[in-house]
Amino acid sequence: MESKRRRLWKLFFSTLYISAFTFGGGFVIVTFMKRKFVDELGWIDEQEMLDLTALAQSSPGAIAVNAAILVGWRTAGFAGMLTAILGTILPPMAILYAISFFYAAFAANPWVALALKGMQAGVAAVILDVVCGLGGKVVRSRSPVQIGMMAAAFVAVAVFGVNVMHVVLAAALIGALTALFRRKGADG
Repeated sequence: MESKRRRLWKLFFSTLYISAFTFGGGFVIVTFMKRKFVDELGWIDEQEMLDLTALAQSSPGAIAVNAAILVGWRTAGFAGMLTAILGTILPPMAILYAISFFYAAFAANPWVALALKGMQAGVAAVILDVVCGLGGKVVRSRSPVQIGMMAAAFVAVAVFGVNVMHVVLAAALIGALTALFRRKGADG
């Protein structure tokens, strides 16, 4: 069993690395967190990471920071939460600090604009990977409720333009009611 201090350092450097070398926001970072903390280190199982991702998305604030809070807390308690937050926010803060000095030059540079356009394709591919991975997990669960919720959420957002927050709240309500009915069925 590794020491708590060693786990905290590993957590810090993992979140620092993930945050420093990913572009595209929270869902991209969550993908890399899953690869690191579920697949590589085995600190969290896949279902729990899916649950943490749902919580991070439905909580106010940046999804990357929310995910860091939850993963840090889950893997090393309060100290882990603080460590993961620090590792996650240091790279963007340093980058924003540096960019603030050169903003005028960056904003007018056509090469920078082209590089950012190119990154958008990579970010889209990573987000599609998350959708396929997490969506595949829901489909493999063979739960009619979960599959129906996923399909309804997609249609609501993509076809009817429903606000994502309304979809998240409805899914949370349906999930809570499903769990309540299961519990009542087990008790009765």
